[in-house]
Amino acid sequence: MKVSNIPFMAMRKVVAALSLLLIVISIVSLSTKGLEFGLDFTGGTLVEVAYEVAPDLDQVRQSLADNGYGDVVVQNFGSSTDVVVRLADVFTPTLGDEVLLALQQESAGVELMRSEFVGAQVGEELREQGGLGMLLALAIVMLYVAVRFQYKFSVASVAALAHDVVITLGVFSVLGMEFDLTVLAALLAVVGYSLNDTIVVCDRIRENFRIMRDIETVDLINESINQTLGRTLITSLTTMFTLLVLFFFGGEAIHSFAFALLVGVVIGTYSSVFVAANLLIAQNLTKEDLIPTPKEEFEDEMP
Repeated sequence: MKVSNIPFMAMRKVVAALSLLLIVISIVSLSTKGLEFGLDFTGGTLVEVAYEVAPDLDQVRQSLADNGYGDVVVQNFGSSTDVVVRLADVFTPTLGDEVLLALQQESAGVELMRSEFVGAQVGEELREQGGLGMLLALAIVMLYVAVRFQYKFSVASVAALAHDVVITLGVFSVLGMEFDLTVLAALLAVVGYSLNDTIVVCDRIRENFRIMRDIETVDLINESINQTLGRTLITSLTTMFTLLVLFFFGGEAIHSFAFALLVGVVIGTYSSVFVAANLLIAQNLTKEDLIPTPKEEFEDEMP
């Protein structure tokens, strides 16, 4: 298989400036505009109804919108005839009946199963636990890469992962898209996906340091990226094809999840090729960094 010879590292300064710009835009948007948290985080009212025949969820959403319930999440619950409606409206004892009347205008065979309030306290706990989970994942990744490779690889890998997460969050903030539990799950999946790509590149860089003696670090890293480029593109494209199908045909329930993964896969592929390698060069990685330190019991025997 022919290996490409694209001068990726010749573009490292331009790429660094682009990444910095995207991170600044993301941080500014997150600090000023923030995220549009969904009902999982903010609280609201949950109404569960049962249909005699499986309804069209898009039609259910349109019926609610026509009756003034614009900010709603409509999902199947358990079976295709059971539907859960989440509303940002303040809970009242009659709200469930009002929603039922709105739905009965389109379909008479609808029965109210329950109507209850989802408190914001649950959302606060989810935000805290989700943030802690993300930090814990990054810490474990940093420790693993430091042990598996070398601490410079660890710093580069975790910085690339943080880069991916911040920019993905920034996209949701700039576009004003709803951030719910499915998006949080997608972010954790992005961390795993991006790390996998980065580890492949790092492993090839380490191997090439052992077999390519008389070559500059920049050229070696560029060669390593080109050697893994085919695998990176095939993995990314096949993943994106699947996510595009989910995004367009998967329904409202996983729309945000698929979009977050699409953004994350694009940014993760970009960071695996450019960001992590760029940071290795910035840390002045050399082949001496990968030479194991002699054990103490052998140091006295060395001339």
